[in-house]
Amino acid sequence: MSAVPTRPRLAPGSLREAWLALAGLSAVFLFEMLDNSLLNVALPTIGRELHATTTGLQWVTGAYSVVFGGLMLLFGAVADRVGRRRVMLVGLVLLAVASLATVFVTTTPELIALRAVMGVAAAMTTPGSMALAFRLFDTEDLRVRALTVISTAGLVGLAIGPTIGGLVLAVAPWQVLLLANAPIALVAFVGIRTGIGADTAEGLHRAPIDVAGAVLGTATIAGALVTPTLAVDLGWSWQTWAVAAMTVAAAVAFVLCERSARHPLLDLALVARPLVTSGLAFKAGAGLAVAGLSYLVTLQLQFGWGWSPAAAAVGMLPQVVVLLASGRFVGPFVQWVGLRRAAASSAAAVVLGLGVFAVAGHLGYGWVAVALVLVAAGMRVVGVVAGNDVLRGLPADRTSMGAALVDTASELATGVGIAASGAVLAAMVSGSIATTTAWTTARLAQFESGVQVAGVVLTLVAAALVTVGIVRSRQGQDAS
Repeated sequence: MSAVPTRPRLAPGSLREAWLALAGLSAVFLFEMLDNSLLNVALPTIGRELHATTTGLQWVTGAYSVVFGGLMLLFGAVADRVGRRRVMLVGLVLLAVASLATVFVTTTPELIALRAVMGVAAAMTTPGSMALAFRLFDTEDLRVRALTVISTAGLVGLAIGPTIGGLVLAVAPWQVLLLANAPIALVAFVGIRTGIGADTAEGLHRAPIDVAGAVLGTATIAGALVTPTLAVDLGWSWQTWAVAAMTVAAAVAFVLCERSARHPLLDLALVARPLVTSGLAFKAGAGLAVAGLSYLVTLQLQFGWGWSPAAAAVGMLPQVVVLLASGRFVGPFVQWVGLRRAAASSAAAVVLGLGVFAVAGHLGYGWVAVALVLVAAGMRVVGVVAGNDVLRGLPADRTSMGAALVDTASELATGVGIAASGAVLAAMVSGSIATTTAWTTARLAQFESGVQVAGVVLTLVAAALVTVGIVRSRQGQDAS
């Protein structure tokens, strides 16, 4: 008796038809954003209860970021070979188990190890949310709208995380904040398991995994994320320079390996495609500007102008409001100007916002608010469109790798933005800005100059990346 062939699942004709799948994918992105913001609020409490050192607390967050960033490319390649849905479901189970294990944590090293495990789970799940959403629909309009819905869930988590975290800590232990990941993982598991069909054999990449490339790629990305952390913690000591040198060596070896490998982990020819290069350049440029602005505005409000943390949080509200309120306009804007112009204009708006802050932010809060609004409006669009461009530019069997590339570019840009800002301030301001050293008129002037210089430097670098994106996007259009 012959087997009955499996009929392919028809693509949904609207977002409503795929609501269960979108709920699951949105829960994944919500976890990523909510987790970070909740943990940051809890760090002082964790430090007191676990008797953690400053370095220990730094690695509570750093371990997650390094593992997450370092393993995304590897798990992107694995997902393209064994199934995107399968890898994501396994990652969600791992996330739920790690979250529940929080109740057994009694020391800082245990918490750091647990955060590393959560980083593994995030590397298995986060890139998959973009890849699965892209593959779920057949039309560009629905893909953009789906990615907008998913990103909105994450931005909501980022916006409300500090408030929720503060309220929870007032009545419950800090462990509750990490335990919240378990029910989120359950919602995501049910939505994805029920709403998204398994990958078909035709949609999988069959080449073996490039183990050497995976090791070198992980070492390169992890080193790029660890180096800024060491620079902040130890300064540019011999240890920091040693890690930086090893990172560069790993990066060179990775490129050489990928060029000669029969089945490279990351096909550099695919990355060189105009749509892929432009999307990554837009994402990196915008990510650099966003990270730099968030870091510098927080310092400006609290150290430069003496605002309390609560007042500084209120001062960031223009960005939060625009991020949450502008979701409904992303789709119509993209349809109006087209994908290429939407990517270029939104990335340019982010860079312009950072430039406004760098040049005029010291003149008053009004200019800071303008900068925050410009960056938020641009970030809302470029985060969706740039990722969509990268996935459009890749073969159908490499979408998970493409999503991993987008997230890796964002992680690296964030690390570089914060590290570069900190390096400029450390060079121009006497003493540590986090100490209780008296803020004399001269020292305040040093700080103001340092913020301006850091802002200008990041604006120029981000503008260069966006320019690369615009040029490559036009080349792709000319070639099509």
